[in-house]
Amino acid sequence: MPPRLRSALSAVLITLSCLLVPFGALAAWAAYGLTDTGRYVTTMAPLAADPAVREAVVDTVGDGILRAVDQHLDVRPVRGSVRPFVHDAVRSFTHTRAFRLAWDTGNRVTHDAVLRALRAEDARAVTVDLAPVTAQVKRQLTRDHVPLAARIPVEHTAVAVLPADRLTTLRKGFHVLEVAGFWLPVAAVSFAVSGIAFAVRRRRAVAATALGTALGGALLVLALAVGRSLTLSDLPADVPHPAAGAVYDALTGTLRTAAWLLLGLGAAVALTVWLTRRLRLPRPTRRRGGSSAAPAGGPAPTRARI
Repeated sequence: MPPRLRSALSAVLITLSCLLVPFGALAAWAAYGLTDTGRYVTTMAPLAADPAVREAVVDTVGDGILRAVDQHLDVRPVRGSVRPFVHDAVRSFTHTRAFRLAWDTGNRVTHDAVLRALRAEDARAVTVDLAPVTAQVKRQLTRDHVPLAARIPVEHTAVAVLPADRLTTLRKGFHVLEVAGFWLPVAAVSFAVSGIAFAVRRRRAVAATALGTALGGALLVLALAVGRSLTLSDLPADVPHPAAGAVYDALTGTLRTAAWLLLGLGAAVALTVWLTRRLRLPRPTRRRGGSSAAPAGGPAPTRARI
């Protein structure tokens, strides 16, 4: 193959590899990071101690209890006086081990339900039941002798996680991610290896691949930051943004780490290639008198005749 054609083919393959790096990392994270229930529960477990998430739970569960009380008991005149006790009881419950266990169990059940909905053809919405949390809060209020606490109804409060009208679109995207999560990283590595193999100057090809990988990691870091801003700005007004931001950061933590690793590894390889090239450059030798040695194959120095 002519050297010019080899260089062009190598450039195309390396460019394709660098373009696939951020998309491959994103697809692999979605296909293997978010779909593993155990890994998902482990990722979400620290959020049980996050102050913003706790306050969101306090508002959601506390307001749900007060709405249930309004529907079943005629206590509207004392609602304002009962509300602080209810919220304090829920807040106290969020600092217990029982809440952490309920948090992990709820995340596990929700994740399993979401996966079943995405992989099956069921058109029902995915919901989360808050009745166990309400029952725990009711017992706490009863122990604290809050008025009418024993008469609080424990109902199955369903909170929608995946609406039924969006399941079809989400299911198609999920199937695409399952396929792309394997093949995009494989294609990126294959294109990079082939591009380096076809290159006439392989050292330069390795440096270009490393720089492209670092650029892909930087773009992924930027995309995560922009995605976080857009996600929080699109949330309804009644959704607490600090809690949503904490959940977003927890879910994308692995992907963010992978993006920084791509950036750092690519930059390190490119710098190593550049340094080794500088160290291997030939240096001209000098004679004792300070003049440079004659080049190989040049005319030998002539002696003056006396």
